[in-house]
Amino acid sequence: MVSLQSHNAHLAPLIVEALRSLPLAPAESNGCTSPSIPVRTANQWVQRKKPDFISITRGPGLLPSLSTGLQTAKGLAVAWQVPLLGINHMQAHALTPRLVHALESSTSNGQDRDPAFPFLTLLVSGGHTMLVHSKALTHHSILAGTTDIAIGDAIDKAARCILPQETIAAAKDVMYGRLLEEFAAPPRDGPGYDYLPPRTRAEELSRKPSRWGWALAAPLAETRSGSRSRAMEFSFSGLGSAVLRICQQRGPEMTREERVDLAREVMRVAFEHLASRVVMALESLRGTRSTDAAATGRDEISTLVVSGGVASNGFLKKMLRSFLDIRGYSHIRLLFPPPSLCTDNAAMIAWTGIEMYEAGYESDLGCNALRRWSIDPNADDGGILGASGWQKKKEKKIFLIQGEKKKEDK
Repeated sequence: MVSLQSHNAHLAPLIVEALRSLPLAPAESNGCTSPSIPVRTANQWVQRKKPDFISITRGPGLLPSLSTGLQTAKGLAVAWQVPLLGINHMQAHALTPRLVHALESSTSNGQDRDPAFPFLTLLVSGGHTMLVHSKALTHHSILAGTTDIAIGDAIDKAARCILPQETIAAAKDVMYGRLLEEFAAPPRDGPGYDYLPPRTRAEELSRKPSRWGWALAAPLAETRSGSRSRAMEFSFSGLGSAVLRICQQRGPEMTREERVDLAREVMRVAFEHLASRVVMALESLRGTRSTDAAATGRDEISTLVVSGGVASNGFLKKMLRSFLDIRGYSHIRLLFPPPSLCTDNAAMIAWTGIEMYEAGYESDLGCNALRRWSIDPNADDGGILGASGWQKKKEKKIFLIQGEKKKEDK
């Protein structure tokens, strides 16, 4: 309800602000004018370029909030007589590095976007933990997902146990994961926090006793018979329970120094669990690579995209690089979007709209918001294109040249 009320209160003023940021419509030339819309400023009306289409999050997520945005977007699409594109926001996270590349390039078109397909995508946030094989724009096969809670949720819960109460009370927001990272970070003038990645699988699964007497087990490492230790899945609920037990047992005796050690150990164990499944996936894909790739000795996957709110964690970036290097995957390039684009944001939805629009896709005006919506075409709902309401039109290309947009039909 709070989220819905916030959407209702802020969405319309935000659109007014966005309209005033649209490029100015060019002056009339030879009696021809480009499509434009009048936008009111403080003292006058100004002609601005009309958008080529409206891009909006259709799912997955909370239906009340999604529906508010979708209905607003439909209204704009009808009023301006432009196409509507309802976007899967998990697909948008996977494509965010391509947005970053386009913003950093002087020109952008469908031929040189980076990373090129295929690549691996690790989506890590407060609501999702997925390892995805991104094969094409609308084909993202889920290789591993969480069986209980998401990694961001687990870290937030651990933070509420570990952080001193005065730290939580002084926080300006409830981004507890970020607070935990800041709390665990070494002082700028200190010796630093060195991470030594496990060289072997056995070393990775072994407990590492702390100087305080406690130790955290790697997720799935100590299941009966050990059968799940190599399962392509993520699990973080056990880690959260272990942290809660340690904090309860130590009670008020837990010093700040011990809390810092526990914060670092929580992140190490959680992030190594992510890295272990990445390595398993790379090993599996190496065994199924194409004949051409096998003949040249190269892997078809050369890039790992890490996106979502947890991707802004600096320790994750350092740890994942070290883990892959020591396991023989130093050639895998890691792409982390800038922190402002790691969490859910409008820019990634707009960019995914561009890519889908260029591919010839539009959404029917009768489409509905979707609480659940997989990105995997093999899922029960058929993945991105399995949702009802897609219309396939002629492919188009939008070129971003020095901040301007040029459109070309194919």
